[in-house]
Amino acid sequence: MVNALTFTFDLIWALIGFVIMFGFLVVIGINEPKFGMTMKQWCYGYLGVSVVFDVLVVVALISAADLAWLTNLLLGLSAGAATGLAFHVAHHIGEADELEQEHGKGGKKPSIMGF
Repeated sequence: MVNALTFTFDLIWALIGFVIMFGFLVVIGINEPKFGMTMKQWCYGYLGVSVVFDVLVVVALISAADLAWLTNLLLGLSAGAATGLAFHVAHHIGEADELEQEHGKGGKKPSIMGF
């Protein structure tokens, strides 16, 4: 019975982490800045998320035995970030498809760098 209870709390912490991270990404914008943010502010927001995440990972690694909940929260945060990245990449794949349709097969397509 103890393992089932621990598993439930582990799952809850991971779900909380997922909701926090994915919710944050949705609020600030996955593909472009929202709420009048400049591109620079948006990039700094993402940079801040990555720095906080890295600090939490170091704390979790140092105190792994005492902070199992933090490890599970980080698992959820990384899952939320991965989901946000997947939506971002899907958006760019859609843009690439539109470019291919515009240029047709005979036209010069932009390179991978956009030139």
